[in-house]
Amino acid sequence: MRRLVLAFALLATACSQQPAAPAPSSAPAPPATTVAQPPPDPQPTGPGPCPYLEASFVADANGQHVSKVQTSSDQPHPACFFYALNGKLQLTVRVYTGDAAVAAALVDKAAPVSSSNPATDPPGWQGGYQTTDSGAVYAVAKAGTAVVVTTNQKQTVKARTVAKQTISSLGL
Repeated sequence: MRRLVLAFALLATACSQQPAAPAPSSAPAPPATTVAQPPPDPQPTGPGPCPYLEASFVADANGQHVSKVQTSSDQPHPACFFYALNGKLQLTVRVYTGDAAVAAALVDKAAPVSSSNPATDPPGWQGGYQTTDSGAVYAVAKAGTAVVVTTNQKQTVKARTVAKQTISSLGL
């Protein structure tokens, strides 16, 4: 019986002891990782024309007449907004130049990698394309540049055609 009491006492003492505090480390804490955030969506701030796309090209590519063109104040390349005859927005082109991580985040926001089809046209550019509730999007990036085209048409080929022309016109 005495052995049983002694064993119980040892067990109770072992369970009540606090673990030793870890020894302080002289190694620096790992840096906090930050995820690149895309800039806010551009807004039309002034009348066109678009400096890198002709309204007639957009009308042919998107299959709708263009009644009005507006641009944003973004630099070095303003976003371009093309409107249909009914006054509603039919196509938007956004060009971002800067940090590669931000360009990739912008493309992922427009055409998420997890849900869109992979886009690799023109060669060397990567991103995604997909239909949306309001039309379609084609978004690609290369290094620190992103091109995002949204259209009110469900055919992604229309957005891709405009993205390729934008890249060509700007010599990106």
